[in-house]
Amino acid sequence: MYKSFYHFLMKYRSTKPMEAISRFANAAYDDLAFPKNSENYDEISSYLEMNGQYPESMSVFDEAWEEYILTES
Repeated sequence: MYKSFYHFLMKYRSTKPMEAISRFANAAYDDLAFPKNSENYDEISSYLEMNGQYPESMSVFDEAWEEYILTES
């Protein structure tokens, strides 16, 4: 993989988030402790589970991760 998951996710940031993935991207952007350089599913998933500030369920992360894997492979 070439980009971190965070870098991939930033293309979904929006000033008027309508979709769940945009809300997730905005929340990750605002989170200074988000693992920005990680390409590891388990590391990011554990972080999200331990930090419940994200507005959507883990299913949004899982969908974004699947797209990330397809895009970056």
